[in-house]
Amino acid sequence: MATFFQSVCGKIGLQATFTQYLPPNLTEIIGLTYFCLDDSRQGFGRGGNNKNNNNNAKNGSPTQTPAPPTPQGSASLSNSPTLGSNPSIDGSSVNDADAPKYFFQEKYAPLNVRGNFLTLCACPKNVELGEWLAHQIVEQYRLLHGMLQVIQEVNGVTGLPLCNETTCPTMSAGRLTYTWLVDGRAAKISAPKFINRVEKWIVSKIHDPVMFPTDKMNGLPDTFALNEVTAPASNPNTNASSEDWIGKSSGFHQTFYKDCQGIMKQMFRCYAHLYHAHWLNPFWHINKHDILNMCFVHFVTVAKYYKLVSDKEMEPMQPLIDIFIKQQRIPPEALGGGHWAQQSSA
Repeated sequence: MATFFQSVCGKIGLQATFTQYLPPNLTEIIGLTYFCLDDSRQGFGRGGNNKNNNNNAKNGSPTQTPAPPTPQGSASLSNSPTLGSNPSIDGSSVNDADAPKYFFQEKYAPLNVRGNFLTLCACPKNVELGEWLAHQIVEQYRLLHGMLQVIQEVNGVTGLPLCNETTCPTMSAGRLTYTWLVDGRAAKISAPKFINRVEKWIVSKIHDPVMFPTDKMNGLPDTFALNEVTAPASNPNTNASSEDWIGKSSGFHQTFYKDCQGIMKQMFRCYAHLYHAHWLNPFWHINKHDILNMCFVHFVTVAKYYKLVSDKEMEPMQPLIDIFIKQQRIPPEALGGGHWAQQSSA
């Protein structure tokens, strides 16, 4: 495999990625991707006009940070997520699948960065697509891991994390429940067990030298820049069964693209659970729902641009995705063909 993926892993600290970050440092976790980008880099910078934004996440745990103010606008008291039947903050009550989905309302869907997320996910012309997808998988897992650590932080009083066997007896997203194969049969397991198994599975995939090879390859990688004078790359659905495949010239296995789809599908399910079960507590209460939105928009942009997660799989979050599409937070280029459509039109 060429050196690009190796250099990326070294820069973001692949081994340390899975252990070193703690929820109080949430801003720093995400900062490596978003907050260090300034206005000089393709117009992508940090937003400065979000009234709900604060930078004090590192000053306390979710149970110590006061709830943010009610969003500005025409929201009535009955529509405010800071009022009404809030879940217990000590993590002792079961999440209600029928609770209001405030995150599906546009007024509760802010981001505190501005710019085009395509600048973070579009494959450079001189980078082989397999290597770029490997980089994207590692980066998306790093960001998701930071969000998951927020609900995994242990409450010093109860000794339980916010997402525990009592609050989340199943891995759910509203009324939808995800299952895990146990002894070859689909079984309902608690959300913390499901998430733990997903994370271990993803880490094992990333460190598998068969799926993510790190040996240098001889010869030139098959990049768009190398082939732009010839026929454009074909759709992944048409070349999956041929003698050529995404990542072949960089040493990736023939199943690499399908493996990426599997990883992204499980990551999406974790995001769906974060929103449906934990958007209010803790993300709204610690005023970090906008950071969760940033990570999710970035994830969906990558997923759609490279056709890594099906529209059917995304249905539990479709109302929020539609909002981000309407706002063009998810850029139009990520829809309707994505990467392959862009290459065809180049």
